[in-house]
Amino acid sequence: MAGRENFHRETLAVSAGRPAHYPDAPLNEPVVFASAFGAGGELEYARYNHPNSRAFEETLGALEGGHALAFASGMAATAAVIDLVPNGGRVVVPRHSYLGTIALLHSAQNAGRLSVTEVDILDTAAVVAALPGAALAWLESPTNPALEVADLPTLLAAAHAAGVRSVVDNTFATPVLQRPLEWGADIVMHSATKSLAGHSDVVLGALVVRDEELHAELATRRKLLGGIAGPMELYLALRGLRTLSLRVERASANAAELVRRFGSHPALAEVRYPDFGSIVAFVFADADRAERFIAALELWRHATSLGGVESTLERRRRHPGESLSIPEGLVRLSVGIEHVDDLAVDLQRALDSV
Repeated sequence: MAGRENFHRETLAVSAGRPAHYPDAPLNEPVVFASAFGAGGELEYARYNHPNSRAFEETLGALEGGHALAFASGMAATAAVIDLVPNGGRVVVPRHSYLGTIALLHSAQNAGRLSVTEVDILDTAAVVAALPGAALAWLESPTNPALEVADLPTLLAAAHAAGVRSVVDNTFATPVLQRPLEWGADIVMHSATKSLAGHSDVVLGALVVRDEELHAELATRRKLLGGIAGPMELYLALRGLRTLSLRVERASANAAELVRRFGSHPALAEVRYPDFGSIVAFVFADADRAERFIAALELWRHATSLGGVESTLERRRRHPGESLSIPEGLVRLSVGIEHVDDLAVDLQRALDSV
């Protein structure tokens, strides 16, 4: 589309990934339930390429400023990146990264495939010092669930200077709030299950890169490992992308207002908020208080995952593999798009009961 490079992200989310314009053409890419396509074209087989994958990838790529690849889940996308690390290579990763990412890296380390260096992402100098000799710098900002914000421009520049491939998990921020490729990231990873799809009805992952050779290499990994997404999931995720900007704007405004109202509530030991986005952490003195708070809620739903239109929350240390440096009483809140007053009334009642 002519002039697309000048479009704002809100416009790209709506306009990219559409079928060609002609009389009676559908406005949306139809769901194509086909595993194989007529020989001699660009598709051939759904494990290689697919019309619904193309539409989703074009849209996400436009939003992030690169070339996207869809995967069956965020973990499938993560595994494809880690699969690029040579045997014996070292991976630098924040100690408070997503539980699944850390578990996958530790599994590879225990198998003798690679080594892992965990870092405090807030100690920029220490992270930079850990980079030389590494094969991959896996960065996450804000971190899940500690909500630490990394100095991404500095860390990405340092990784580039050290010849270390860099990847940023942009699941929490989304391309509406930050675009790591513009700061020099080699790869951006998304659990598209979360805010990108946005309706708690899809499991999907994605990678976005600028380098065409790296894109081809990752596409080969997807093809060989078989981590492809189905057409219905891709269709639903693309439908979610169309409203991403609006949802992020509303949920972020709700989150900021709730932090303003409850930041000094006496029942809370701490409130963590990175000053952007829709994820907040309420920290209670212990797990028992956190569980009583959760049980007292009516509108908020106790569930894992995040980024949906509905407000959910979860005590992360209930998962055995969560980092021991995450407080037992930390409750991660994923703020949705409901009216903020209704969300606040429910929180107030639950906090006052603790």
